[in-house]
Amino acid sequence: MEQSVSDDRLPTRQGFDPTMAGKRAECDGGGPTAARYAVREDFAGRLTGEYIDHGDPPWRWYLMTDLDRKPDGYPWESVWCEAGNVFLIEK
Repeated sequence: MEQSVSDDRLPTRQGFDPTMAGKRAECDGGGPTAARYAVREDFAGRLTGEYIDHGDPPWRWYLMTDLDRKPDGYPWESVWCEAGNVFLIEK
């Protein structure tokens, strides 16, 4: 089921992709440091199938949980991964 969420700054749409749900994946992205520079961070876990599309054209982000790899000091148990940086792990 898809739900539209609106914001004056950036149109957003939430949804669920059953083809991604439960898949093991890796993703990488940038994160801030104390010096305000970006660094490369790696994550691995399980995709929930939930996504958020931002903007027009849409920029898709998938939710990853059950993290078995995350940066030192990363305090959360989930992360949003940009679709272009999600790599499925085949068993």
